[in-house]
Amino acid sequence: MSGGRVLVVDDEADIRELLLLTLQRMGLEAECTATVKQAYDALSAATYQLCLTDMRLPDGDGLQVLRHISENYPGTPVAVITAYGSAENAVAALKAGAFDYLAKPIALKQLRDLVKAALDLPHMPAGRKPAAEPEIGTGGPELLGNSAAVRRAREMIEKLARSQAPVSITGESGSGKEVAARSIHSRSNRRNGPFVGVNCGAIPENLMESEFFGYRKGAFTGADADRQGFFQAAQNGTLFLDEVADLPLLMQVKLLRAIQEKRVRKVGDTQEETVDVRIISATHQNLAELVETGRFRQDLYYRLNVIELKMPSLRQVPEDIPLIGKHILARLAIASGQPAPELTAEAVAALNQYEFPGNVRELENVLERALALCNGVRIEKQDLYLTEVSHVEEPAPGMPRPAAGELPLQDYLDRVEKEAIVSALEKTRYNKTAAAKLLGITFRALRYRLERLGID
Repeated sequence: MSGGRVLVVDDEADIRELLLLTLQRMGLEAECTATVKQAYDALSAATYQLCLTDMRLPDGDGLQVLRHISENYPGTPVAVITAYGSAENAVAALKAGAFDYLAKPIALKQLRDLVKAALDLPHMPAGRKPAAEPEIGTGGPELLGNSAAVRRAREMIEKLARSQAPVSITGESGSGKEVAARSIHSRSNRRNGPFVGVNCGAIPENLMESEFFGYRKGAFTGADADRQGFFQAAQNGTLFLDEVADLPLLMQVKLLRAIQEKRVRKVGDTQEETVDVRIISATHQNLAELVETGRFRQDLYYRLNVIELKMPSLRQVPEDIPLIGKHILARLAIASGQPAPELTAEAVAALNQYEFPGNVRELENVLERALALCNGVRIEKQDLYLTEVSHVEEPAPGMPRPAAGELPLQDYLDRVEKEAIVSALEKTRYNKTAAAKLLGITFRALRYRLERLGID
């Protein structure tokens, strides 16, 4: 590595010397300052690719340096050096826009990894703005739309891509949380590493530890060979924990330790291994409320929710529906090998009036069906099939539904439960995550009931 220039801000001479020697051995130029004022003077006189600043300085603190650089030199990442065990300062720095943090005593390997990661960030000239609207076929995951809410989300993604801070993405099912996570990853210094997405609600509780951390051959019956877990698979990349609120409390404890220590131990192993992953989590539930009711650990909540990204629901941005629909139809048409049909004005009006409980995912399902039903030239309102349908399995004509007491109790309860689940699935266009939310149960509980009741 060579050609980079780093600004060091620390009032301890031994720390400055350690950082200077390490950076020089990496082939980098470094300038050392001891105060906030000296840092400002150095920044006005030269261009830097990275700033390393201590949190406590004689004439101020590292957050002042961070804010000054963010406002005047937005293309320069800043890493803050904090005292050992000072998690509050680290979180405050990340929330303020720091790329990452280092804890004293400084571990040289961690320092070198941080410097390499910071210098590998995509170049962003001062004053650069996120693209207003991506083009079809650009390859990367994109949030579509020109509404103020979507623009704010895209701008936030650009900022988050230049940080290592854990991100919590909130929003309704189907609102694009995974697209946002992939977009952050693809714009970050981890873009060449893996993106591993995990639906926390879809993993059986007894398999969670082995799925997350891997296992050694012979650790349990059926473990015929060593296997990596999600953390190892996401090494040097991003681990996306979707529906993180569905994690049971015992797994929350183990996940918290893995995040804090940056080390995991495979099931059946005696040794731990270091992992370098960025955590992005998502949920449609209110984690703060779950913390208050004891269903989610407060310490894990603070670790995951360093920065929050809120995704708007589709009904909050109806003006974006025509544009999103056009992009979806173009992609579906390419996949099916046919020209993309146009949406008539009546079809667009019908889409704008529909509430879309399943959000963009439901819109895609609606348009995929319409593409198959339309005449190939245009999609009419009737092709969308947005009219209300009966959500309850009615008895055959002339056959009234059995009342309570006319069937064995379990059979009667199973029938009522099945009707409620089928109704929820139809309302959400068979989006199981959204159906579980509608029913007020977890995704795992819904899967269990689907299997027990024989619902496909």
